[in-house]
Amino acid sequence: MLSRVAESLYWMSRYIERAENVARFIYVNTWLSLDLGSEYIEQWKPLLSASGDDAIFTEHYDQPTKQNVIQFLTFDARNPNSILSSVTGARENARIDRQYITLEMWEQINRFYLFLRGGAHDAARGIEAHQDFFAEVTTASHLFVGIMDSTMTHNEGWHFCRLARHMERADKTSRILDAKYFLLLPSVDAVGSPYDDILWTAVLRSTSAFEMYRKQFQSISPDRIVEFLVLDGDFPRAIRHCVLSADNSLRAISGTPKGTFRNAAEQQLGRLCAELNYVRVSEIMGRGLHEFLDDAQLRLNLAGEAIHNAFFALQPVPVMSQYQRGIKE
Repeated sequence: MLSRVAESLYWMSRYIERAENVARFIYVNTWLSLDLGSEYIEQWKPLLSASGDDAIFTEHYDQPTKQNVIQFLTFDARNPNSILSSVTGARENARIDRQYITLEMWEQINRFYLFLRGGAHDAARGIEAHQDFFAEVTTASHLFVGIMDSTMTHNEGWHFCRLARHMERADKTSRILDAKYFLLLPSVDAVGSPYDDILWTAVLRSTSAFEMYRKQFQSISPDRIVEFLVLDGDFPRAIRHCVLSADNSLRAISGTPKGTFRNAAEQQLGRLCAELNYVRVSEIMGRGLHEFLDDAQLRLNLAGEAIHNAFFALQPVPVMSQYQRGIKE
């Protein structure tokens, strides 16, 4: 497969996953502001921190109000990670790879794009996007992934899509969890209070984990939530499950057996898999959840860069000296 084709498939899938995660976070935070009352209504800055877009936001907006943050994260074309920008980027990459994806995938991504363009038009006329809008964004993403898995041959191209999706999921789960632990609580006094329980519930809902968590554990417990979202090997949005799935797809692409590596991407993901396989939640909490998640995000970024260098970047052709050419001849 050509590297440019693989790269377009990779970013198509990653952009769709990014749009879904941002939409879910906005949806849950809207619900959260209603549940907590006026004291928390303007607690929208953590969404910017979770998406990593604080700096861009401050360039264009004065205050992180609800209206400003929703506009910035949903429709603002100046934000490369907004929902509209992400789906636009995914659609452009799908257009480039039109001959490698199915007709059903192309039709779904177009429906998704046109739906968002309609929402952006309404927002420009002052019509506010409500919770149902963000639920529809999540559903559109789920439809695309389901269509892709059902209609696309599970070959090298499909594995690049799967690799991208799980890399993005792992990153966003870590950011959402970090935002709760490090940013959302107003003070240490709130730990263990009803506010704390509501915020932990919001974290579970932000990762679509609430029902699966409650089926496994009955009560809200920070340690158990961290264990579920970080170390669970079966829940599809847990960091460990995502990293293991990404590593499996990476090795399916390269043909490298487990326990070995042939490039820096496999080395980075293999190291992260090993730590997540053997670390305990007590060790994570003892070290500091923020520090652990910050390190995990750094290593995911390094793995992403290594994937780019190994599969997508143009590699320089070594220039042989006259002496070396003479020896070869």
